[in-house]
Amino acid sequence: MTLATWKRRTQLGTVVAVVVAAVFAAGISFLWSDRPLLADTGWPAPPSPTEKSASVTATWLGVTTILFDDGETQILVDGFFSRPTLWDSVLRRPVVNDAATINFALHKFDMRRLAAIIPVHSHFDHAMDVGAIANRTSASVLGSESTANVARGVDVPEDQIVVAESEQSYEFGEFRVQLLPSRHAPIGWGGSAPLPGTIDAPLAMPQSIDAWREGGSYSIVIEHPQGTTLVQGSAGFVEGVLKDVPVDVVMLSIGGLTTLDEGFAEQLWLETVTRTGATAVYPIHFDDFTKPFGEVVPSPKFLGNIGKAAQWFDAFRQKWDQDTKIFLPEFGEPIALYAQPSATT
Repeated sequence: MTLATWKRRTQLGTVVAVVVAAVFAAGISFLWSDRPLLADTGWPAPPSPTEKSASVTATWLGVTTILFDDGETQILVDGFFSRPTLWDSVLRRPVVNDAATINFALHKFDMRRLAAIIPVHSHFDHAMDVGAIANRTSASVLGSESTANVARGVDVPEDQIVVAESEQSYEFGEFRVQLLPSRHAPIGWGGSAPLPGTIDAPLAMPQSIDAWREGGSYSIVIEHPQGTTLVQGSAGFVEGVLKDVPVDVVMLSIGGLTTLDEGFAEQLWLETVTRTGATAVYPIHFDDFTKPFGEVVPSPKFLGNIGKAAQWFDAFRQKWDQDTKIFLPEFGEPIALYAQPSATT
């Protein structure tokens, strides 16, 4: 091969690589821009607490991060404020906790009485910041061994780490918490969970997002003298696990749900809403978690269409649970969980 031929082939290869990269980027951008509207759901806003109310509140902070507060004690389900970007995810770039955003969230939502941080599983969009939050608040981290290793990776003291045991209840003030076995939505290759497996050693940062393995999923039941809430933070389930678990409220993930079939979605509804007797449902995990903390934009349609999910859920409600109401949570706005709402859907 002559030098001139080698140069031509190298130049051609460079051009082909650039064209392929441009087409890939354009395809990602197109898919990412095709989104439903939150207004498409037709779901009303939740009941808000009044000044004189002593009710337990839940404040949705995006994805499935939810702050529960009874005025004395606070519990945080998940802990995800840092929000790696789309290209961090696509290119698997190493990421770290966003200290400024974590500090802002803790101050903005007054998490001075935080007793526990409880991820539904250990993927980055649920557990990325649990250790950083624990180090700032002295709250316990309760979850799987994988979640424990997320906390250990940022040097959370062992006496703040609790590995959940089956059938065990954990008390924080007047809250009583159970972590029941569940499954991630089967939206990975071949119907598996995405990023399956466990985190078997302390997870020091920086890391790419695929370092946060699922580590097992939970249905989180949060009891209080005023009422009981189920947090189903992934759109999967273990059949029959909730058969003897009556609840008032379900926080129900719809992340990736419409990439599955309607029959699966109906079974999810039956297992988590109909079986538990819940009278209120709050869909969660419908937002694009690559957006900055506080910016609520529905996920692209190809990852999960909230408008389509709303049609399914409204049909399931009419078929199985006509007295159950569905509300769309608003970012950062406290919900009076056990109030008697007048809104209907």
